[in-house]
Amino acid sequence: MSIQTISNDLLEECWITTDSDRMSRGFDREHFEITHSLAEHPLLQIPELMELADRTKKTRPGGIYYDAGKDIRVDQRWDQMPAKQFSVLETMERIESCGAWLLFKDVQKDPKYKIFLGSGWEKIKSKIDLDLQSRILREDALIFVTSPKRVATYHIDRECSFLLQIKGTKTIHIFDRADREVLPEEEIERFWTVDNNAPVYKPQFQARATSYKLRPGNGVHIPVNCPHWVENDDNVSVSLNVNVQFRDILRANTYRANHALRSLGLTPRPPGQSPSIDYLKSHSMVAVVAAKAALHKLASLRKSS
Repeated sequence: MSIQTISNDLLEECWITTDSDRMSRGFDREHFEITHSLAEHPLLQIPELMELADRTKKTRPGGIYYDAGKDIRVDQRWDQMPAKQFSVLETMERIESCGAWLLFKDVQKDPKYKIFLGSGWEKIKSKIDLDLQSRILREDALIFVTSPKRVATYHIDRECSFLLQIKGTKTIHIFDRADREVLPEEEIERFWTVDNNAPVYKPQFQARATSYKLRPGNGVHIPVNCPHWVENDDNVSVSLNVNVQFRDILRANTYRANHALRSLGLTPRPPGQSPSIDYLKSHSMVAVVAAKAALHKLASLRKSS
């Protein structure tokens, strides 16, 4: 049976086999374990991923992030990662021993994966909420390939995701995004405004994390801004992450406004306490961004005249 035939057969299956009630009840509210049917999918095995890496390198050079280092700390910033020693294909070939972490970005843009990923997202959305599409800004798919014992450092994301384990085993530690000792308001504000590395790992609170053992056939749902980090077992790991970014301008701009207010020495009210104040802050930021864009355009016109 060809890879295309197998892929078409799997298109008919529902990716995530967790029941609809659990999916809709917990979606973007809490993290929880899920099960799925993709562990044997041919497009997610190492040989096909080697071909995907080769195509991506040629057609979308920025489509793969990777680094390699055997002593990565849980609290290490993304801008502190070791310099690359090998090309992306050499890194994939040395995945058993080079301490690598590879991130295939926007996998749905690859023609071979587009239909497969699009069909899967439709099935996931149908399990959650028929009106979910109206809240979505963009859908995305990522693939992680990780060397034995490699750590993926502590961070938060703007996206709401389903992390599906395909090959190997690893443990993900997820914290409560509402715990302000773990994730202070100031760190969230900086994250949404100026620094993707703003959240700081606090080892004294590690016991507050929920730890999920991921193995082929299971995974985890991670809501927006839930802090987490991952430690791989002594094996090569492959994971598929399907996620959505919401049309959540209100939340993002409220955090950005609060960051500006805090820089003036004020203590702004967190989002969610007053819808009217959140609305005012958000629309103020829209005006600020528009003004900055107008000034930038004016400066460009003056330079060209």
